[in-house]
Amino acid sequence: MQISRVMTADGALVGRSDGRVQVYKGIPYAAPPVGELRWRPPQPVAAWSGERAALEFGPSAHQAGPEGIADLRTIGGAGAPFSEDCLTLNVWAPALGGGADAPAACRHGAPVMVWLHGGSGRMGAGSLPFYDGGAFAADGVVLVTLNYRLGQLGFFGHPALRRAAAPDEPLASFGIMDQIAALRWVRDNIAAFGGDPRRVTLFGESMGGFHVLALMACPSAQGLFQQAIVQSGGGWFPPNPLKKVEARGAALASTLGLPGAQATLEQLRALPAELVAAVPGEFQPVIDGRLLPQDLTPALAREAAAHIPLIIGANSGEDSLLNYPGGFERYLKGLKPALLAKAGACYGLAPEGSARLLFRDMLFVAPARWVARRRRRSPAYLYLFDQADAGGDSPRAGHGSEIGFVFQTLDSRPDGVAPRAPDRQLALDMHRRWVAFAHHGVPGEGWPRYRAGSDEWMLFQAPHGRISPVPRKGLDWHERRMRWIIALFTLKSRLTTTLATLARAVGGGRGRPR
Repeated sequence: MQISRVMTADGALVGRSDGRVQVYKGIPYAAPPVGELRWRPPQPVAAWSGERAALEFGPSAHQAGPEGIADLRTIGGAGAPFSEDCLTLNVWAPALGGGADAPAACRHGAPVMVWLHGGSGRMGAGSLPFYDGGAFAADGVVLVTLNYRLGQLGFFGHPALRRAAAPDEPLASFGIMDQIAALRWVRDNIAAFGGDPRRVTLFGESMGGFHVLALMACPSAQGLFQQAIVQSGGGWFPPNPLKKVEARGAALASTLGLPGAQATLEQLRALPAELVAAVPGEFQPVIDGRLLPQDLTPALAREAAAHIPLIIGANSGEDSLLNYPGGFERYLKGLKPALLAKAGACYGLAPEGSARLLFRDMLFVAPARWVARRRRRSPAYLYLFDQADAGGDSPRAGHGSEIGFVFQTLDSRPDGVAPRAPDRQLALDMHRRWVAFAHHGVPGEGWPRYRAGSDEWMLFQAPHGRISPVPRKGLDWHERRMRWIIALFTLKSRLTTTLATLARAVGGGRGRPR
């Protein structure tokens, strides 16, 4: 390993290079969100003098309780420290003499890919072994991973925060604000690493993919990325209004011994971070009327960020998310008998099999197809990943199992199971298609843009992907149901806007948005 150096807008960094790939870890992209900066939009980094070592990953964000920490360590994050001071990113960049595309990419500005990790908004980190960006950098791509605030520290509302905020200051979705700050850092600094800030592909998996879609509908993120990839990120967002999130924040304050909605900002910020992070909750983007001005599903229905080419897809075994003790039983018990009966008629399977496909299609596969069908002004590429896990007993591909294929990190499995030869072949094909998309905006040969008329997707099965018809029966059923729900969202949004306009008119312009 050799020492490599780069100068950023904030100061000089020292990293490592093996002659093909240079790596810089733990780079701060925003000030530590501690003390008075807790539950505030990210603030600029303080510049440093001299050289700053960028040789080790920064601390991971606090995970949501002991189960979040345990889950992170199970998937390869053992030993990672956790801290509220977590806003760092990592860069893998081509070095002269890298892959076939690397020298030209370095001379003219390499395409950039920015990865948003998943974890339900409560766990995860950009430093996990299977997010290693070395294979991308060897193929002429500058790869960036990052940490962002999670759990109650990343997605939190309370009346005290709203009262203290400036009129246009965004609220509640602090993890999304962190991602925007990281994208702005990329815009301002990535050229120093050989990257082209005008060719940024934002991609993520699970909640990270969910966030990619949210950022496509976020006015503050416009222009910060030019392409997107959504891996198992869905596409149908349940409404999450600020008022509901503030009520949950007041309940958290009560749980921790404070006077609920009457708690002061000083009291809230004095709470130990570990105590706050341990409180369970739902951690999704919040419609605050500022950062995210409208419900996201209707925004995507109107083709938000219409100019952005998109790859979107899901895995055949997304129901693996239910494979924890009591998980599937709890889900099955919560299904209404009428819905389960309709699912059985649709899929032609016994209740358990129908319920599993219902979960997969309702949350992942049907939403991905729905988003692709609405990309009329820019290309969308739809896929299904269907390579069974080498270490499992399911014939289908579990949630998140495509990540090692995309990153070419199949050897980083925490359980030590060795990949099979067909897995390696498929990983090479899938990785090359993601690289081609970053370089050229098209994911390689033989993958046409999605068109509703042909209704085809790329089916990733060993030894390589192939175009296959979408099994429309189940997905059409879901989409018909979702059209009705989306119509309700849109009607509610229009009604709210009309009422607010009337209130301002009646009040002589003194009404304020809520």
